[in-house]
Amino acid sequence: MKEVINILTGDRPTGKLHIGHYVGSLRERVRIQNEGKYDNLFVMIADSQALTDNAGNPKKVRENVLQVMLDYLSVGLDPNKTIFFVQSHISALNELTMYYMNLVTLPRLLRNPTVKSEIAFRGYDDSSKGVPVGFVNYPISQAADITAFKAKFIPVGEDQLPMIEQTREIVKSFNSTYKEVLVLPEPVVPKNKVCCRLPGIDGNAKMSKSLNNCIYLSDDSQTLKSKIKKMYTDPSHIKISDPGHIEGNIVFTYLDAFCVEEHFKLFLPQYENLNQLKEHYKKGGLGDVTIKNFLFSILDSILTPIRERRKYYENNIEQVYKILYEGSEKAKQFANNTLLEVKQAMGINYFNDNKFLIEQINNLKSNI
Repeated sequence: MKEVINILTGDRPTGKLHIGHYVGSLRERVRIQNEGKYDNLFVMIADSQALTDNAGNPKKVRENVLQVMLDYLSVGLDPNKTIFFVQSHISALNELTMYYMNLVTLPRLLRNPTVKSEIAFRGYDDSSKGVPVGFVNYPISQAADITAFKAKFIPVGEDQLPMIEQTREIVKSFNSTYKEVLVLPEPVVPKNKVCCRLPGIDGNAKMSKSLNNCIYLSDDSQTLKSKIKKMYTDPSHIKISDPGHIEGNIVFTYLDAFCVEEHFKLFLPQYENLNQLKEHYKKGGLGDVTIKNFLFSILDSILTPIRERRKYYENNIEQVYKILYEGSEKAKQFANNTLLEVKQAMGINYFNDNKFLIEQINNLKSNI
């Protein structure tokens, strides 16, 4: 019997998506989609998870649901090949989360490296704030998302690997406790390690909407040029003749993530490849303006078709809404089927199983 291969991935709608999302996951999703070596590709807009740290500002989440959907379509994700859905539309996910909560301890959740780092980043480790329960519960909710769609492969950034590991633990625990129902997922991370977590343009290790250090997929050419111009390079590289440092130089980090040899032929033909460019910079004689202009040309060539597709869908927003609604309905049916299997395995499908009534009758007879 042929193994069914489903893929699940998604993003929180807390703002427009940026180029860190693109190299970390979106580009890989498009590649997987176009290869077609799967049965179903589910892409989720994780609005429920976004509310775990935006409960007081639901408007922020509401306003960005279609913005994220526009970004998905603009990078080349195709509604004819991909099922898009909104997380909150799938009530089965909440029920699965509740059942999985009984398979995980609180100390295990708090040991999750991603949870720990996100708690610190948002200041929840300050005792005066406290950690919302929903936020700590995030890994279990994510396990519900993954297992509801029986996803075999999960394209993620490297920072999400602890979350996938926790899902695998939940799957193993459920299957051994009840019945072999859930699919054990495997993460798919970018092969280029630089792409796993692209730093912000200010040199901060995290590219974040809240830190205002992102290049968005929807940025126009002028905005893109302005942001690259301000990018952190090498503070000791004062004169062009000065030797430069590659390590910690954000422009070269971005070139590592985006540059291919074809770009040299198009935009900087005096060099054959990135190694040659790096060697010249390290020896001295190569200015920051040159490498920034080169990076601009590369990113602008990547973002131009993305902007054009986005403009088309912005002018056809009713179509975007319809795509998301129809995908959410398909996803709801799929998740409901998985939920039924889970409840059957746990023996709590009382009204979908004639055996329950027969068992109760037989028990009563045996006690008479």
